[in-house]
Amino acid sequence: MEDNMKASVAKKLLAVKHKSGKSYSQLAEETGLTNVYVAQLLRRQAQLKPQTAPLLRAALPDLTDDLLEEMMRPPLRSYDPHLIQEPAVYRLNEAVMHFGESIKEIINEEFGDGIMSAIDFYCSVDKVKGVDGKDRVVVTFDGKYLPYSEQKSEHMVSRQRPHGN
Repeated sequence: MEDNMKASVAKKLLAVKHKSGKSYSQLAEETGLTNVYVAQLLRRQAQLKPQTAPLLRAALPDLTDDLLEEMMRPPLRSYDPHLIQEPAVYRLNEAVMHFGESIKEIINEEFGDGIMSAIDFYCSVDKVKGVDGKDRVVVTFDGKYLPYSEQKSEHMVSRQRPHGN
């Protein structure tokens, strides 16, 4: 049921965007967000913060109070498992899988044993001209580095015992 409600709200939000005639990049410029984050907001994959709501309302005047209130609730972050069949999504997944092992090795070499956060994370899509003059897609993943912890039992708060016992 939650997914149906999410899909219904996202459909309304995307209709407001379509009616505005603005691109995600235009909306990003007007709100100070990344273009991918704007898309995430309008698909109910991210939570609209109260300080950003007036900027989004100014960029998309047809947003209703009800839609803005719904956007400020924590979303159900999910995806349709059939999405991988969409060619652009499939190619992105394929690129990450193909280059993933090398990217991981470079992260470990540069930072140590850890990962890139997908929570403290920024993403954008840009269009540039290649040296041959053809359009190129630039996808930027900008995530906080998170080192793995050595799991010492003395640091495990749930196992700490009060003094004297």
